[in-house]
Amino acid sequence: MIDIFHALVVMNSLFAASAWCLARPNAWSITAVVLASIGWLLFNAPLEGRVLVVFSRQHGFTESDVLSIVGMIIGAIGVVRARRRADRPEIRRRD
Repeated sequence: MIDIFHALVVMNSLFAASAWCLARPNAWSITAVVLASIGWLLFNAPLEGRVLVVFSRQHGFTESDVLSIVGMIIGAIGVVRARRRADRPEIRRRD
């Protein structure tokens, strides 16, 4: 059984990885936010909240699952920003 401490650790890692990905989008930060989003789906049981969409009697989409979707969106934004930065020509300084 997953306790609230583990759920809070995973949620904080999702927040930290999201901030890192938004500040410095690179392969490591994008990977971190995607893994943290997946981890949040697996460990959010104590903090789930209300069920928004019911799939079956025991399965549904809850309020806390929205954080995983937001994390994946942040990862996608990071991919776009990292590609734009890689395609941009380097500006050389003249000394």
